[in-house]
Amino acid sequence: MDKLFMRVFRSKMVEQVGFDSSLPQDDYSGLMELAAALNARYSNREEVQKRAQAVLCALFPSWMPGSYAKLFSKPFPEVCSLPWLLLLLLFYIVLGFSLRSEVVLLPDECMGNVGGGTWLMGECEVNDVEVDGGKIGKKQGLLVKRCRFLEESGCASVCVNSCKIPTQNFFLQEMGLPLTMTPDYETFECQFAFGRTPTEATEREAKNTPCLSRCPSVGGMRAWHDGKVPNKDPDTATSTACSLMEGDT
Repeated sequence: MDKLFMRVFRSKMVEQVGFDSSLPQDDYSGLMELAAALNARYSNREEVQKRAQAVLCALFPSWMPGSYAKLFSKPFPEVCSLPWLLLLLLFYIVLGFSLRSEVVLLPDECMGNVGGGTWLMGECEVNDVEVDGGKIGKKQGLLVKRCRFLEESGCASVCVNSCKIPTQNFFLQEMGLPLTMTPDYETFECQFAFGRTPTEATEREAKNTPCLSRCPSVGGMRAWHDGKVPNKDPDTATSTACSLMEGDT
């Protein structure tokens, strides 16, 4: 099942990047090549975020996100903020409509993906988090214990612009469900808080992180998005100032 989701997700990324990796369809490294290519292709961070969000939108039929917001998120915000219920519904929709497949994903399999690990992020667990209004949302959090996407990309800019901001925007703008994602660039943990609206403070903290020591472009991706690499080759720059990680989103 993990390989099936990876192939579908990768095909949607290919549509936004414009080409595919030469690695096998079920090779996670191929997915990371596409994520790096997306960030390297566009100097405007907002364009990267928009295209990454389009990947998420393309996984679902066009009518589904708006209907979810109208029928579920707004009338039942607390229930729809439960990660296991949300993922269960999304998994069924992805399989039933995007894949046009006869494969059936059983509820316990979905629960296993939340509790025991996911194909994209790694091992996760449901937890309690603070939500809007200062309340504690029971089981409205999803803790990614060591984010595979962040760790393998090795780039904070890729994390923020290809994952954090697009995912938050997708859930809020398309699904009507506030979400705040808080990555930890030292431990590679990432805390999802469904029902919590991102604030300037939480976003600033994520964007202001310095380049990771193992960043594959040695800070070059930052210079590229700051317009300091005219030859469009982010690997040739070494600037640590990054407009992709700063300013309004």
